[in-house]
Amino acid sequence: MKGSAVRILSVDLGTSNTVAVLSAHGMPPRVVEVDGSANMPSAVFAAEDGTIMVGRDAERRARLDPTRFEPNPKRRIDEQTLLLGTDVVPVTDALAAILRRVLEETSRQLGGEQPDEVRLTHPAQWGQTRRNVLMSAARLAGMDRNILLVPEPVAAAAHFASFPGKSLAPGQALAVYDLGAGTFDVAVVGATQNGFTVLAEDGLPDLGGLDVDQALMVHVGREVSHSDPQRWQRLLRPESTGDRRTRRALQEDVKAAKEALSRHPQTEVPMPEPFKDVLVTRGELEGLVRPAMLRSVELLSRTLRSSGLTPDRLAGIYLVGGSSRLPLVGTMIAEKLGVVPGSLDQPETAVALGAQHVARDGLGARTQNVEGAVAAGRPQYAPPPPPPQYPGYAPANFPPSGPQPVPSNFPAYSPAAAAEKAEPRGKKKLFIGIAVAVVVVLAAGLTFFLTSSSSTATYTAEQCKTPGQADDKGLTGCLRQLAGKIADTGDCKPGMGNGPAAPAENLGAASTCSAPGRAGTQVTYVQGTSADALKQYTDGLLTSAGGDRTEADWGGNGLKGRYSSAAGKTAAVLVFTVSDRPLVGFIYQLNSSDQAQATTPDTLADYFEASVQPGG
Repeated sequence: MKGSAVRILSVDLGTSNTVAVLSAHGMPPRVVEVDGSANMPSAVFAAEDGTIMVGRDAERRARLDPTRFEPNPKRRIDEQTLLLGTDVVPVTDALAAILRRVLEETSRQLGGEQPDEVRLTHPAQWGQTRRNVLMSAARLAGMDRNILLVPEPVAAAAHFASFPGKSLAPGQALAVYDLGAGTFDVAVVGATQNGFTVLAEDGLPDLGGLDVDQALMVHVGREVSHSDPQRWQRLLRPESTGDRRTRRALQEDVKAAKEALSRHPQTEVPMPEPFKDVLVTRGELEGLVRPAMLRSVELLSRTLRSSGLTPDRLAGIYLVGGSSRLPLVGTMIAEKLGVVPGSLDQPETAVALGAQHVARDGLGARTQNVEGAVAAGRPQYAPPPPPPQYPGYAPANFPPSGPQPVPSNFPAYSPAAAAEKAEPRGKKKLFIGIAVAVVVVLAAGLTFFLTSSSSTATYTAEQCKTPGQADDKGLTGCLRQLAGKIADTGDCKPGMGNGPAAPAENLGAASTCSAPGRAGTQVTYVQGTSADALKQYTDGLLTSAGGDRTEADWGGNGLKGRYSSAAGKTAAVLVFTVSDRPLVGFIYQLNSSDQAQATTPDTLADYFEASVQPGG
């Protein structure tokens, strides 16, 4: 090793572009230029000899055979494989190729040496499954030394605080608005004595710069398609190599036009023959994307409210991600919240630069157990002190969020299509017109509280009035009665879990278990002192899921009560209460695209009755 300073490489593998930052030999962090640019396209091309080309090399080869090209492999992280031409390429291999190219260039700039530590950023809402894919790709890429995972909003907050006059004192909070190419993520990040804490977060998996590109593509299509409808349809659905090349070139020109409109009031989109070039104004683009941007700003507002803070109590609203350059974004945030947001440096590089500034000694246990271990030889950290009191915010057991360890009981996060609605069989179906919103609150609030006594033991309502002694799984006797066989088979762990955000309040004893037969789904059991407080909290979970509801009575293991099931676009929740004691359980499921089509309030209710209901 040259010198005594640790060489740290941080990588933000984005949907459209990958940014790497290196600090070495005591010098300030600097962006690693790959192929002469700070942004390397996150694109892959599968050559016929089995080689995976990445970045600009992949984009050049795509002009020869677009069928072997994938411009945004990160957006397909939930798929196990990619079909590139006639080759089936594992998603981990595609992501590993991108990381390997970054590592090769970094090693070249270090004179053949390797970095001592690699920090990989990821969306804060990514669950264990997605983080596992990222870690697997890093190891395949040759990143065998200390690998740390850093939630993107934490890295962004650290970047913000690294600027003179922008430091975040303990007790202050920053809202991070991250509009990337593939997704929108929002988080409220609080500063603690030794790190950062994510107070609240949410996101939209179907909103990003790629969606803005698509809206602009549709717009120019309306302007020119009438002159040759058949030719336009061939561009939209290319069947020949020539048409695929033309479509690829048009997509690049549309993206360039979008970027130009962030700097100029109007620009032209070059069109392939026989179509005429299209003049597009910034006003036209803003009219196209305003409804989508409004969704992001409203979600920012809701997430801020869920953190217990008001806009005037923030240290700022920080814009990151290349698509946040749209002038409309800042205007709409200022109109909605009365706070003028800002960006520092380049929004595309903020996350990778910020990961360099996240302190290791203030990290909690949120990314632990990724593939069984994060990095050999990694030091263990003592639990951090409780976070400070925030104005108007009742703190709970939020772990500091930095490069941290990944809990095995947190379900995978996946984008979802809209849930189909099925008529319940013998159940009362309630319609509630609510937008799908705080996925994070659901993930955070999953709470199962079980006990070490026999799952067949029964307790009276008086005995369950207050939580008793819990075992090493977090189960009290009354919770074990509610959990039934899951108490022994569900890999239960004490506490509220370590999702993207902790629950809004301490409700009592808790334990979280994996749901039988459903990967990425968990069941939470809670024993409190107030049935009303539990109901208020679980009603919020159901409301957050959105969609329709199904309700019915249940009974088993000497208990009886009622359950309510809700299924929305990205999540499904079923809450089951006990009528005469402060006990509650709930099933939480983040939907993949396939699950969203299959999971309705009624099908989730059927699953509860068959697999979760004690004595069922």
